[in-house]
Amino acid sequence: MACSNGKEAAVKAQDSDTVKAGVERTSSRILEILDVKGKVTETGAMTSRCSDYGSDEEVYRARHPWSIYKAPFADMQKGMDRLRAELPKDGWKIVRDGMDSSKANSPQIVAESKSGEFAVDVRLHKASKVGNAPDLLEVTVESACYRSK
Repeated sequence: MACSNGKEAAVKAQDSDTVKAGVERTSSRILEILDVKGKVTETGAMTSRCSDYGSDEEVYRARHPWSIYKAPFADMQKGMDRLRAELPKDGWKIVRDGMDSSKANSPQIVAESKSGEFAVDVRLHKASKVGNAPDLLEVTVESACYRSK
């Protein structure tokens, strides 16, 4: 996902903890829309350098990757359908809805908040016999790039 809707917009100065909290709230809302009953990985938002800028720049983004597993695949598919229907009603623009470029060709939805503050990438992975991977709904919510206050 690209910073600021893929544009080099002005990067706001923000408090890192505030940005991470916003990403986690956004993740909670995505989980609520998905409404899939299963196990959810317990990770928190983390901060990393924004790769859209040179290494000399003090520009960051917050990312919150998490997954839902141990849920029926059909329920996860319905969750993806709910995202398609509900994200636009919730102030999001779906910018990609199709298959990802992985070998598995997994369904993927990428959306950006209308404010440009957040982006979400959701992928649905079918269980794999190789490596014993389970059915998985993979979600990454990230902030736009920002300068730390």
